[in-house]
Amino acid sequence: MVSMRSLVLILLLLSGLIAAPKEAKMRLLSPAFENGGMIPSQYTCDGADKSVPLIFHNVPSEAKSLALVMDDPDAPMGVFVHWVIYDIPSALQGLPEGVPHVPELEYGIKQGFNDFGKIGYGGPCPPKGAHRYFFKLYALSADLALDPGLTKAQLLQLIAPYVIEEAVLMGIYERQVIH
Repeated sequence: MVSMRSLVLILLLLSGLIAAPKEAKMRLLSPAFENGGMIPSQYTCDGADKSVPLIFHNVPSEAKSLALVMDDPDAPMGVFVHWVIYDIPSALQGLPEGVPHVPELEYGIKQGFNDFGKIGYGGPCPPKGAHRYFFKLYALSADLALDPGLTKAQLLQLIAPYVIEEAVLMGIYERQVIH
């Protein structure tokens, strides 16, 4: 037998007065380092300078595509952009290590210009001291089919109306000085 309390809860849920449990928050992770941890040198100018492997968790079901920007807010001349990659299908669960430095990739993925003036990933290479590197993942409500070669500013302006959720992963890198 259904109790009166259960019946009231069911009616409230059906009427929308009580929100159904929300999907878990989108997360951006890397098997190479933990959030707030040190980025291994193989992903920097001191190593192979290959892109960091990334894992996308709990991408919203309504997302049609993803975009990602990596930047360094601690750079001496202001924020320095290391990676601009977009038109990532929302069904992908991440990006592999060593994404090629080409404007267009499999699945329609596009890459833009970093502040080194190159297409694709440019790893951490701080002139001195420890710098923070932010990987920002954007879930978008549309598949925008943008042209390759966008800058971070251009990308953020174009995707702004479509951002439904964001996730951030931060890593730290400091070059080792040899005396």
